[in-house]
Amino acid sequence: MVENVDDKTASKNEHSAMNAITIDCVIFGFDKGSLEVLLVQHGEGISKGKWGLPGGWIYKKESTDNAAHRLLNELTGLDNIYLEQLKAFGDPDRFPLRRVITIGYYALVKREDYNIKAGFTASDAKWYKINSIPDLIYDHNEILAYSLKHLRNRVRQTPIGFNLLPEKFTLLQLMRLYEEILGIEMDKPNFRRKILHMKLLVALDEKQQDVSHRAAQLYKFDPEIYKKLTEKGFNFEF
Repeated sequence: MVENVDDKTASKNEHSAMNAITIDCVIFGFDKGSLEVLLVQHGEGISKGKWGLPGGWIYKKESTDNAAHRLLNELTGLDNIYLEQLKAFGDPDRFPLRRVITIGYYALVKREDYNIKAGFTASDAKWYKINSIPDLIYDHNEILAYSLKHLRNRVRQTPIGFNLLPEKFTLLQLMRLYEEILGIEMDKPNFRRKILHMKLLVALDEKQQDVSHRAAQLYKFDPEIYKKLTEKGFNFEF
């Protein structure tokens, strides 16, 4: 969250913003076979120059969901994405100036669909590979770790992680996505057998274009099966 304000700044905003509850957003993306998370660099306040999750203060007359979308758009330019609420993080010492509870949200987005642009109190915004995260402000590393654990549990039960891929993709791209999210190495024949057995994919009469290696067959998701498995769930263990 952008708790990058000092008491003086907070005092100025006291009439319109909550001063003990904030929002933090964990935004996951997938690019060139790597799982990434969107971070912002604070441009002012006690955490100036440091990196953290996008977020900040909630206005007194807005819902937490609306605050999450507003802050994400102001800080990074991201808009019109589905945010899911995680939980509240309320360690008494998580914020150095006073007691502040933050509500965590997370989302999965296709990187190529969005242009990231830092704004508001953020001096920079960029994607970091999940295995190259710097030391973040306050308890943001903890919030990120919790979000990743939550994501790993969800992708074993519903196909939510699949929307990180382009519309047409190879089985290898899909396997790499699972490997990145779950942090494990998979057996290619076993993965292929299991994913095709689910009848979730539609094989296209197309192959990769402009690749130096042997072109692989392309697939897309069956929207009806995707919807059914998202609602009912499945067990996708390895």
